[in-house]
Amino acid sequence: MKVDLHLHTCYSPDARSSLEGIVERCQKVGLGCVVVTDHNTIEGALRMKEISPLPVIVGEEVMSTAGEIIGYFLTEEIPRGLTPIEVMTRIKEQGGLVCLPHPFDGLGRHPLKAADRDGLLSCIDIIEVFNARSLRNNFSVQALLFAEKHGFLKSAGSDSHTISEIGNAYVEMPEFSNPEEFKASLAQGQIFGRKNSMKNRVVTVFTTLPKRVRYHLSCIK
Repeated sequence: MKVDLHLHTCYSPDARSSLEGIVERCQKVGLGCVVVTDHNTIEGALRMKEISPLPVIVGEEVMSTAGEIIGYFLTEEIPRGLTPIEVMTRIKEQGGLVCLPHPFDGLGRHPLKAADRDGLLSCIDIIEVFNARSLRNNFSVQALLFAEKHGFLKSAGSDSHTISEIGNAYVEMPEFSNPEEFKASLAQGQIFGRKNSMKNRVVTVFTTLPKRVRYHLSCIK
């Protein structure tokens, strides 16, 4: 089945995709699983589980003190602002998997800093080797080479913040029902993807500005 391993819902401060719209889009483009990786919350993912006819992986893109880390198969929310090792430890304690999103894309993104990343290789399960929002192809090449060098599993995601972006990147992989089966399935997966349009990125920036301002103000209170 096809799985887009990085997407955001309206529960992320910089996204506006409704849960119902995401389910409809996933079905339209033939995705077999909904993977929700909102910023610093699992609320949208948990609500998605209540309404989705498709299986749902509860994920979270957590902002650590040194950059972003994705946790898959979570049962509890992980707060932002923890150190990378604290984030990864909390993911593992839940039986989850650790993924590094857009690990070499620093153009307006927040990849985990190299100094922290390289000291925590034993805690990492997956490297995102294709992110449809990355602007340069060499970011994907660097991520692929890094994953292959260290023997990590490889993922891909649209990093969608709007409905129309969902499915622009995905992994075609056998079905699975738990984290261990997921890892075995991902190891057999094939990655497909195309870049999201710059227009979508620009529109998202402007249409979510009030949400993002409110979110950042709440974080500094």
